[in-house]
Amino acid sequence: MTTEPDPKPQLQPKPRPSWLLGAIASLLLLQVGLLWMQGSMLERQYGTLMGLRQDMQDLTESLDSFQGNFDPGADEGMLRPSSRRIHPRRGLQRVRLQEQEGDQGVRKEMADQRKSEREAVEKAREAQSKLSIAENYRKAEEKKRLEAEGNRWRPLLWGGAVVALLALVLRAWMRNR
Repeated sequence: MTTEPDPKPQLQPKPRPSWLLGAIASLLLLQVGLLWMQGSMLERQYGTLMGLRQDMQDLTESLDSFQGNFDPGADEGMLRPSSRRIHPRRGLQRVRLQEQEGDQGVRKEMADQRKSEREAVEKAREAQSKLSIAENYRKAEEKKRLEAEGNRWRPLLWGGAVVALLALVLRAWMRNR
């Protein structure tokens, strides 16, 4: 028997892995998400820059409208301190309080008022301290009560876990027997 040589075997394309399409779709979605994040960051930066630009314009407008402090210099766009600025001089005015007949009474009244203010502040601080102590005691009692409630269930939970574990061990032992 003569065997004919097999014709050239046709190359079959390798099958694509099943995960390849999902991986490409995931990467494309990830890329879209990253582009969206980058766009939001750029938009935020643009808003910040526009705010800074507006602040700079407001500042330059206020400097331009501020008169008497600077004159445009001879150089292009340079500002120099004005030498023609006139400083209005105001003389010192001294006022002497005249002693009145009731001056001692006013001083005593002011001292009594300051003393009563100090006493009121001390009483308020003491009351606040007492309230703070009472509030801290109440919070501590509340915390202790909540912990006691939580601790009350904890032994039951551990006991249930131990009983379940013992039941599993007993079941396995009974099956092997």
